[in-house]
Amino acid sequence: MTPQEILDIEKDIVYTLKNIYDPEIPVNIYDLGLVYEIEMTPEGTANIRMTLTAPNCPMADQLVQQVHDDVLKVKGVERVDVTLAFDPPWDRSMMSEEALLELGLM
Repeated sequence: MTPQEILDIEKDIVYTLKNIYDPEIPVNIYDLGLVYEIEMTPEGTANIRMTLTAPNCPMADQLVQQVHDDVLKVKGVERVDVTLAFDPPWDRSMMSEEALLELGLM
């Protein structure tokens, strides 16, 4: 896989993540700032490091499973590894301007 192909797949992954919504906040997980890192390997593995709005989120397992399943559908992705991280802890400053506007916080 070429570096350009990797970049294109990463863009497709971002597009996919922008269609997954936090169950408690009507904003997608990417614009909420829940996705800390996306790394695509030349072998086709998408490594995604993400967090939750709260460590005790009752929907954690379902949200992680949805990220895994939806990203696995992206052309060029052969495997998905989702890692939950709570450092740094999520806060409102991680939200995109689009998310802040959507929630009326700007």
